[in-house]
Amino acid sequence: MKAWRFYGFGDFRLDEIPIPAIQPLHVLVEPLCVQPSVTEAQLAFGIPTLAYDRVKRRLETEAPIQLFGHEFCARIIEVGPGVSGFHIGDRIAARAKLPCEKCTLCLSERSYLCRKGPVIGFDQPGCFSEIALLPEIALVRVEDCISDSEGACLQSLSDSVAAVETADIRMGDSVVIFGQGSMGLECLQIARISGAGRIITVDVREESCQISKALGADYALNGRQCDVVATIRDLTEGNGADVVFECAGGSSKQGMAGTETVRQAIDAVRSGGKIIGVSWFGAPLELDIDLLRERSLRYLFPDISTKAHLEHTVRLVASGRVELKSTVTHQLKGIESVPQAFEITANKGKFQAINPAQVIIRV
Repeated sequence: MKAWRFYGFGDFRLDEIPIPAIQPLHVLVEPLCVQPSVTEAQLAFGIPTLAYDRVKRRLETEAPIQLFGHEFCARIIEVGPGVSGFHIGDRIAARAKLPCEKCTLCLSERSYLCRKGPVIGFDQPGCFSEIALLPEIALVRVEDCISDSEGACLQSLSDSVAAVETADIRMGDSVVIFGQGSMGLECLQIARISGAGRIITVDVREESCQISKALGADYALNGRQCDVVATIRDLTEGNGADVVFECAGGSSKQGMAGTETVRQAIDAVRSGGKIIGVSWFGAPLELDIDLLRERSLRYLFPDISTKAHLEHTVRLVASGRVELKSTVTHQLKGIESVPQAFEITANKGKFQAINPAQVIIRV
């Protein structure tokens, strides 16, 4: 089969490799649609972010290796011994983080909280290949009314579900979301159906602001056209928002906001309010802890996305409560298009992309 393998940062090649052998409690799948996450796109070109050291170490000691491809929709073509919940022909998506099945959490029937197990696409091959081997424990079935393209977005959406759950939004809470890329737009929609009152979004790209408004934002602020913090305070009776999601920060090399939106989030939240840190920065950053303490602010990070989150995500999309189609702006055809998908996703502003670029591998 054909599979993309990494020889180093920025050096990935389409190789012919053996089809993986079926294993107990695993399935073989043919990927239908797959997209690189923003994190994967940064790592592919050696930009420090989440898991950079782990990927660097693997490249130095194991290359060539299959990397990335945990956001996908695939069809099962073979089931291994012991698989009971899935059948040949089922379309599936998967949770990326797997339980280790050895720690005290796993042994006490709380494996959904385990963080010690492997991660699909990082510790074991993902779906940038014509065929992939996946563990049953990670899988959820994709309903017929969900397209392959939408199915490839489900894993990312489940992380946004976990982020909004962490915020514990109360009925009528005012919400601000910095960044209207894929996860910012997802947080917007999930917050809206979770009881949020006034929702204010912020981005510096007009196309993102327009999509945000269409998906339910009461106000979509263009950060290049107004004083964002002052406008948010005007819209919240001078108090600031109850909950602020920071989804814009990250490497400025890829057109993201650096750390500026963290400072804006702190200034835009009311005293006693909550900031949900969704972004990855790839390096330490300074925070005025005394200011957070003085204002009784809570800076929270999303809980781990579980299989239950992913199953709920399927229901949200199948019922139409969350809309994904308008965020998919770039679709490429054929496994040979994977490098182009990485390039677009790593530079979404340059290419006017919202969601990561998708690769349609099979129809």
